[in-house]
Order: sequence, then C-alpha cells, then structure tokens
Amino acid sequence: MSSDAEMAIFGEAAPYLRKSEKERIEAQNKPFDAKTSVFVADPKESFVKATVQSREGGKVTAKTEGGATVTVKEDQVFPMNPPKYDKIEDMAMMTHLHEPAVLYNLKERYAAWMIYTYSGLFCVTVNPYKWLPVYNAEVVTAYRGKKRQEAPPHIFSISDNAYQFMLTGEWLKCFSYKLLYPLESQLVKAKKIFGNNLIHPPGCTEEVINTQRITSRQSWN
Repeated sequence: MSSDAEMAIFGEAAPYLRKSEKERIEAQNKPFDAKTSVFVADPKESFVKATVQSREGGKVTAKTEGGATVTVKEDQVFPMNPPKYDKIEDMAMMTHLHEPAVLYNLKERYAAWMIYTYSGLFCVTVNPYKWLPVYNAEVVTAYRGKKRQEAPPHIFSISDNAYQFMLTGEWLKCFSYKLLYPLESQLVKAKKIFGNNLIHPPGCTEEVINTQRITSRQSWN
C-alpha cells in the first residue's frame, strides 16, 4: 500500500483514490469483535450494522447501530469484516464477501468520493454526478506504465494495462479488463480528455458490455 509521500504524484487527486496513512492506522487499531459484529437485514436500509446479543432456535437478537433491538433469522445475519477492510480497494480481498459487505464498502468509498473499486478482475464505477479532479494530466502520468496492483483503482489503470498487453501481443488478456455499469459517463469524460484517441484495439475481438465497447487509448505510448 502506497504511503502518503508516494501518493503525492497523484496531486490533488490523491484523497479521491486511496485512504491516507492516518486513516489506515486508525482502522487497524479500532476495537472489533468478530463474533458479535454483523450486518442484519433491514426493511428500509436493506442491511444495517449490529451487535449480536443472543442466538437461539435459529433466531438472532441483535442491537443495531441506531439503537434498535431486532430479532431475525440466522440467514438474515452476515458477519462483518474487520475495520481494516473498510474502503478496501479490491473487494475480492475481503474476509467475508457477501452482499451487505459489498454494498457497505461501495457506500463508504462513494461517501469519500472514491468512485473506482476493484472486484477481482472487474472495476466497479459509481457515478459521482459531478466532475472530480481524478482525470487531469498529472493523474494520467502517474498511472502510465504501472501494473494494476501498483496503483489505486482507476479507469486509467485498466486502459493502460490493456494497452500494454496490446503492445506485447498478449491480446487475450485484454478480455480480462472489463468495466461494469455504468460506463457511459466515464467514456464521455475520457473522450473530453483524450479527444478522438479512444479507439477499438485493432486485432482484438470486440466485446460489448451494457452496450458499451471496451476501448483503449493509442496515445498512451
């Protein structure tokens, strides 16, 4: 994980891409009880954080973060990940990977305007509905030539890695770099930045996901 000093190359975009060292240290030192910390199903919020009070006869009684005491079925209770996994960049690395954990992580990252998150081979994008300082020339330069694991989640990382695979003739690997819905706004933003350099990779079989083509930028050389 990059230090604050190493993240300086991303300029003003840094806090929108990765947690600070201070935040990571605080999360690691935060008290956590793996046996009682859970998510429970909620009719309004879908899932809420809660602390298990008791388990009996296939039922679980828990106290929610909001102070309410609820009793739900065992299959409506999901173990929570330790705080160090909060705002994790690749959700495939979670100890407990399930719907509430994914939703909570995306919600927390979105609240911090970290709109890009990896999930294994995929890059999940949540539309911020506003322009963020994560597409400037400084950020483009910071991502150029870096492997995916060497930088925070970003569409630039996906594009640059796909382009590097094209240069080396590893065409099949370009299929691994897929962007999940919604893509339209991100491609529009990319086009504003890169102009007409967004093209379909020659020789690479076209693949359509949510009606949007996977594209690469030839000028990243």
